[in-house]
Amino acid sequence: MKNLKFTELLKTKKFIFADGAQGTELRKRINRPVESPHLLNFEEPDVVKDVALSYARAGSDIVCANSFSINSVNVQNVDKEIQQALSITKEALSGTHTLTALDVTTTGQLLEPAGTLTFERAYDIYKEILTAGERYGADLAIIETMTDLYETKAALLALKENTNLPVICSMTFEQNGRTFTGTPVSAMAATLEGLGADVLGINCSLGPVELKLLVYELLSLTNLPVMIKPNAGLPNPETGEFPLSAEDFAKVMAEFAAAGVKILGGCCGTTPAFIKELCERVENADFSSSPVTPKPFTGGSVICGYSTAVRIDRPRIIGERINPTGKKAMKEALTDNDMGYILKQAAEQINTASGGAADILDVNVGAAGIDEVKMLPKVVKAVQSITGVPLQLDSANPAALAAALRIYNGKPIVNSVNADDESLDAVLPLVKKYGAAVVGLTLDKSGIPPKAEARFALAEKILARAVTLGIKKEDVFIDCLTLTAGAEQESARETLKAVSMVKQKLGLKTVLGVSNISFGLPNRGVVNRTFLALALQNGLDLPIINPNDADMTATVRAFNLLSGTDKNAAEYIKYATEDNKSVPQDSAEITLEYAILNGLKSEALNIAKKLLKEGSASSPMAIINEELIPALNKVGGMFESGRLFLPQLMLSAESAAACFDIIKAVIPHDAKGNKAAQSKKIILATVKGDIHDIGKNIVKTLLESYGFGVKDLGSDVESALILEEVKRQGTMLVGLSSLMTTTLPAMEESISLLKAETDCKIMVGGAVVTEQWAKKAGADFYGKDVKSAVDIAAEVFAEKHLLK
Repeated sequence: MKNLKFTELLKTKKFIFADGAQGTELRKRINRPVESPHLLNFEEPDVVKDVALSYARAGSDIVCANSFSINSVNVQNVDKEIQQALSITKEALSGTHTLTALDVTTTGQLLEPAGTLTFERAYDIYKEILTAGERYGADLAIIETMTDLYETKAALLALKENTNLPVICSMTFEQNGRTFTGTPVSAMAATLEGLGADVLGINCSLGPVELKLLVYELLSLTNLPVMIKPNAGLPNPETGEFPLSAEDFAKVMAEFAAAGVKILGGCCGTTPAFIKELCERVENADFSSSPVTPKPFTGGSVICGYSTAVRIDRPRIIGERINPTGKKAMKEALTDNDMGYILKQAAEQINTASGGAADILDVNVGAAGIDEVKMLPKVVKAVQSITGVPLQLDSANPAALAAALRIYNGKPIVNSVNADDESLDAVLPLVKKYGAAVVGLTLDKSGIPPKAEARFALAEKILARAVTLGIKKEDVFIDCLTLTAGAEQESARETLKAVSMVKQKLGLKTVLGVSNISFGLPNRGVVNRTFLALALQNGLDLPIINPNDADMTATVRAFNLLSGTDKNAAEYIKYATEDNKSVPQDSAEITLEYAILNGLKSEALNIAKKLLKEGSASSPMAIINEELIPALNKVGGMFESGRLFLPQLMLSAESAAACFDIIKAVIPHDAKGNKAAQSKKIILATVKGDIHDIGKNIVKTLLESYGFGVKDLGSDVESALILEEVKRQGTMLVGLSSLMTTTLPAMEESISLLKAETDCKIMVGGAVVTEQWAKKAGADFYGKDVKSAVDIAAEVFAEKHLLK
């Protein structure tokens, strides 16, 4: 039975107050270093209780147990640790009105494809935490400070499938408006609301002033309650102090309350005094005269991948090319497990340099001899490794849909369900569980009705069943089905009539596979374009077409212009003036740069092997200097400008690194018998006391893709060990990482030790490190991001061509 305490709190209180920071508050009270706050549950339980009670007395309605860093990656006995964390917090809060929340966060590891942690393993880690939390009396769970939408989905699914706990899901965003892995607020809201979160939130990373625009955006994207827990600004790396006073913090937070935020609290740097000031200001405020005018929840359907959200507010193009129907090469690729070919099809449909114009990609693997249950999720994972655009999962097999929906990162479209009861019963519960949108086909066991009125009746039936299950009306799309005009000429008119009826009478979005209209006819392109224009005029929202057909995509752009949805003709002019030259369909003509930019690892390897085979035309070093390095520099520039995101960066880097591995095997040895590349050895380490190494691992991958040798010492590394390894390796460059202000002294100690006993250069980086602190600590270089590490290495090793 679901814990109703939090549910009742949501109903009965206008504003709910969460707690503030635990980690910084605990460290302040014990006044000694501690590797992880959860250790204090056993070492200093009275201090932990005192912090919890201090927040309750300050006015917090919810206080988190000190369980933030407890998971099987960090501790041996999760059950024991969760029991202790909840027990002492509940004891501290006994006699108060305050609820106890199980505090859950990231594992600190990157999920595939950017990392090695599988979705299934992440799910199991969170299942262990959350079931223990329910068993030992948590009133709710707060899944917070999440940076990866995929990992957040794993945690939320583990909670929904194994517990009855209410849940708040909160992610942390950087100043570019995205999470560390590239997810915008719109994709977070669409995905997590669909999966059944009770509350959506934003916490940590930024102060309340920096979060304003993101907070107002989130309020416009969901009608769920919203929680906001900012930092007290960003800490001063030299002192560890946070800049905002309790009064300044509460003043901005009161604006959020006026705008419609339901749950208010604090993160790093906030204290019981902050919460007390926040409660008093909000509870005594007169919001009737507030100058804040919140942007209202706008509704409408949004679908997304991990980095791209698409609102269906105008005709959007669904790319049709990942489909074996009538495509011999695609069927062969599926049969042969040739993911390289499939990914090439995906990349070309979305890459404007290839003439691609797809907003959404359809993924269909249904062919004789193909196990859809295994192949559909495999292809979905592969496609999502190179792009964050939304996907349409296209299958009539409910088991295949279930498998793909489970591992999909974002909110997809399911294509499809039909009006037959068997189909409705099998598919719609999956759509509801995984928070997808769905395409309803206007057919049943009797086939496709010839008349528009009968197709409309089937659309009504599909909609009614979907809404009964709790699927939002705006997430139901209807396909009135396109039949070939060559065989049934009257059917075209009936299809257009049905589209118009569904749009006008039901207010639903519509889908059509456009090119079916011309099957068997000559001059198919003319027929397709004409039918597309007519369908758009009758209310078509989602045409399924070849997005590399310039005439078809131009028809959609022109319609958006003429119908007024493309304001100021911005989209039309952009696409009309771009140099969209099509990439040849023959993969042998694709360049190495194109393959690396799009993360096409197998294609990149094939091209690199071909270039090596040509011998005299392309020496190994020429391939590195004239092909690989310029491609990686372009990838780095796109990452820095926000046009490419972390998973894509990692895949591009891995593609280049794979090419480098086969190229360096034929690079001549130097006089000492060592390969030239091996002299460029770099040592990386996360300093003592800090277990976070995601950023360092990304730096490692990117450095290796440029041909540098990297020795990774891991996380929580003693200064003496770093020194020992530097002396043993004779390295010229060391990279040190820190994510926590409390471990900056350890970084400074490592710098001092290395400077005293070696001549190596030192670069430092991490979330809490600034250029000013780096200089003061004696570091030679400050790495502001992953790409800057390559620039620093190029300078140290005199590889100036890498900087171009």
